Amino acid sequence: MRRLVSSIFDDRHFLDLLGRFERMLARVLAVALGVVIVVATVHLLVHMAQVVHRTEDNLMGNGLIPLLGELLTLLIAIEVLENITAYLRRHTIQLELVLATALTALARKVIVLKPDIEDPAPLIVALGAAIVFLSAGYWMVRKAHDQTTKPHGGPNDHH
Repeated sequence: MRRLVSSIFDDRHFLDLLGRFERMLARVLAVALGVVIVVATVHLLVHMAQVVHRTEDNLMGNGLIPLLGELLTLLIAIEVLENITAYLRRHTIQLELVLATALTALARKVIVLKPDIEDPAPLIVALGAAIVFLSAGYWMVRKAHDQTTKPHGGPNDHH
């Protein structure tokens, strides 16, 4: 019993158990999110069919913005699933993908923003600032990634 307790508190053994738990949890989340994505896709397709079928809803008018919101929500869920699967493959969080997901979520928010919001200026300024800062972060991560993956010392390298 004492050996079991001491092995649980051994750092390497504990970190191994914790790593297994994280991978199991990521798998459960991936499966659950996969189910959500399938259900959301079916819902989106049914909603699209209803909007196209209705004569009072013009697809380019009242019906398009909610459909775009649903589509972008589905794309965000797919990006989150990609984050989970990338974690399972590489055991790291891909910052570039997280930033791209956040930018997609902000784009969705801007697209579905209701025009009848009282005093929209602070919200628009905040969304704009968030987009600028996330875009700058995304650009920096991409630039750093490109520099680390670029071959060094090749015949065309004139540094």
